[in-house]
Amino acid sequence: IDFDLILENIKELNSLVGEGISEIEHTARGARLRLPEPLPLTLYQNGIVVGQGAFRPYQHPATQQCLQDIMDGYFPSELQPRYPDGV
Repeated sequence: IDFDLILENIKELNSLVGEGISEIEHTARGARLRLPEPLPLTLYQNGIVVGQGAFRPYQHPATQQCLQDIMDGYFPSELQPRYPDGV
């Protein structure tokens, strides 16, 4: 696993979605600025944790697919059901 590539690609993906840029949230009394909620990815020596999910060892096929997607420069395909309209 190329951790340097993963970290580099995560930075690029974050910039694509406008990391640190506020969104307009309409309220009953007008609108306000809101930062998008981040989705943490924690890398460990022997696995990962995505968001508030369970620990996933690197040997697990879903973990390998997630990291391969990131190394290929894409958002993990497993996020499509959670974000059907894109990130």
